[in-house]
Amino acid sequence: MEAAAVAAVLGFLLLAAAGGSAGDEAREAAAVRALLARLLGPGPAAAFSVSVERALAAESGLDTYRLSGGGAGARVRVLGSTGVAAAAGLHRYLRDFCGCHVAWSGSQLRLPEPLPAVQEELTEATPNRYRYYQNVCTHSYSFVWWDWARWEWELDWMALNGINLALAWSGQEAIWQRVYLALGLTQSEIDEYFTGPAFLAWGRMGNLHTWGGPLPRSWHLKQLYLQHRILDRMRSFGMIPVLPAFAGHVPKALTRVFPQVNVTQLGSWGHFNCSYSCSFLLAPEDPLFPIIGSLFLRELTKEFGTDHIYGADTFNEMQPPSSEPSYLAAATASVYQAMITEWGERCPALSPLISPLLCLPTPAPTTVDPDAVWLLQGWLFQHQPQFWGPAQVRAVLGAVPRGRLLVLDLFAESQPMYVRTASFHGQPFIWCMLHNFGGNHGLFGALEAVNRGPAAARLFPNSTMAGTGMAPEGIGQNEVVYALMAELGWRKDPVADLEAWVTGFATRRYGVAHKGTEAAWRLLLRSVYNCSGEACSGHNRSPLVRRPSLQMVTTVWYNRSDVFEAWRLLLTAAPALAASPAFRYDLLDVTRQAAQELVSLHYGEARTAYLNKELVPLLRAAGTLVYELLPALDTVLASDRRFLLGGWLEQARAAAVSEAEARVYEQNSRYQLTLWGPEGNILDYANKQLAGLVADYYTPRWELFVDMLVVSLVQGIPFQQHQFDENAFWLEQTFVFGTRRYPSQPQGDTVDLVKKLFLKYYPRLVAGSL
Repeated sequence: MEAAAVAAVLGFLLLAAAGGSAGDEAREAAAVRALLARLLGPGPAAAFSVSVERALAAESGLDTYRLSGGGAGARVRVLGSTGVAAAAGLHRYLRDFCGCHVAWSGSQLRLPEPLPAVQEELTEATPNRYRYYQNVCTHSYSFVWWDWARWEWELDWMALNGINLALAWSGQEAIWQRVYLALGLTQSEIDEYFTGPAFLAWGRMGNLHTWGGPLPRSWHLKQLYLQHRILDRMRSFGMIPVLPAFAGHVPKALTRVFPQVNVTQLGSWGHFNCSYSCSFLLAPEDPLFPIIGSLFLRELTKEFGTDHIYGADTFNEMQPPSSEPSYLAAATASVYQAMITEWGERCPALSPLISPLLCLPTPAPTTVDPDAVWLLQGWLFQHQPQFWGPAQVRAVLGAVPRGRLLVLDLFAESQPMYVRTASFHGQPFIWCMLHNFGGNHGLFGALEAVNRGPAAARLFPNSTMAGTGMAPEGIGQNEVVYALMAELGWRKDPVADLEAWVTGFATRRYGVAHKGTEAAWRLLLRSVYNCSGEACSGHNRSPLVRRPSLQMVTTVWYNRSDVFEAWRLLLTAAPALAASPAFRYDLLDVTRQAAQELVSLHYGEARTAYLNKELVPLLRAAGTLVYELLPALDTVLASDRRFLLGGWLEQARAAAVSEAEARVYEQNSRYQLTLWGPEGNILDYANKQLAGLVADYYTPRWELFVDMLVVSLVQGIPFQQHQFDENAFWLEQTFVFGTRRYPSQPQGDTVDLVKKLFLKYYPRLVAGSL
């Protein structure tokens, strides 16, 4: 693709988002000032002047901020071309001039007095149009039970980190319910179709139906309320919300209303049987396709308005019914056409049972949204490379006009697709860091790859890169990774010295420089945050959170001694930094990681002892793991509200309006964390290390495993893995169906409990006697 054509495509995206009235500018400035007051309080916020002027970015068309002023008696002036740009400029000032830190785990906002002056006016423009945030899965793994207060905080975090493009997918099931009722489905058929709240992400992508449902009426009402507030706040910052669109998946019940409809039942997904998967896909040529797609979009935009970017994923982790490029092109084109065109003269093609609301008298096609841009998760190409050959990829990417398909290169930090697809054959793409799978805990990152990746993508021949993005399946972990990625959205070049950068990160995070924490973070940077090689994995597969077997892999891509030494160094800083919430969180998180490493080491010793038929060493290693280490870890985790199973379950229960709903929501949560499906279909994928979960789910499995190993050794019979799996499944179900209420408030002092755990195990590590 020629450079001129690339520029034209990217220029279209800039032009499509340009403009905005003086009223919009005033609203966005007011939104940032309100954010500032929430963040700092009214008094400190008064020391800042915030304004928005589109003209600031007139030349480049890219988000731009300007910082000036400050010093004794002078206000800090923050000017942005959009509200998001102004918020990003504010964050830059707080971070680089004041040494502050805004984070999920706890912000450090001690402002110097007077506020530092910006000696030379600082103007910064982002190198690309978009800074994207979210994965479809994030809505289930992290957002599912949020109320407005939690959403408001997240939207503030997004604005401060310069996010200007994000999914806004709450409430869509309420809209689909209206559409399905209008199409003639019954309420019971709709209830049977929707998944439960914790599994909606996969219902939305067509992977699942029914599982964990139904959705009560109260759910729809609450999500509509939340969506309106989320959209209002996003737009007040100048963010672009991505609304959902019709991808082609339909309820089976549609075949009752329209017996002649042309549908194909896809294969199963995620080891689920067809009771919960094997979705029905409407044929692209079926006359119902544009009708359903345009009806949904019309109803959606009537309720929520639109910013003209829509997300839809037809073949996410599902093999299409045909590999013929002509079919794939038709399927793709039909999704896009349903976004832009509303078809008239519909009724002759429809069943007489259909609601007359659909039978509009328009004699010819009319537009739904002629400015529609389709946001497509590029995960499908990465997930099934054996199916998506060059011809198949080209068919999908070429079926939508250039510039109207915006592709998320979802896992670009590890497996960039733009390289394999010639920059997505001319369609604009966003370089994304996926990073986290399932919302797992576990220290992990590929900071070197993340740091280099966006700049390399911009330099790729005829690059159509339109932005950077963060697309984790779950949030609230490994904040250093997201801090770097957010900063890279405003940088043209990589960070020159990551060691210096991570040292500064630690200083801002805790509010003071400390040699111990700086050294600890350098060790973490070179180990857990330098993921490389075949052992590198972003999904936590520690034996701690896996159903035990004798075949578990314990190799890691880093030197475990670096984690243990970082643990020691952080603990030496505790007397000076214990008052910092972020430090206490990190101390516990590194302790959790150290305990995870210890589990691997003890498991390795126990397995070796069993294979060597040595009973006493087996009892010693396994007994320490089950009866000392895991209970101690659970106790430490219980000292911080951010690591409490009770907090997660209480969020689920609080979303309900009755005890019956609360039980369903809690069971959704328990299933997601453990079995995922009724038969352990995606077992432990969304594993977490939470107080209560360690004690009542992971520990009983390990105890059973050890007991069966000992019996096997004493009786001289082979270990029966199949029998263990059956017995473990019973334990796992017992937890899922349990009703025990867990504390939602922390218990004990984190530093004291960490010290006890450290003093028990670290000397053994040093002595090599573990």
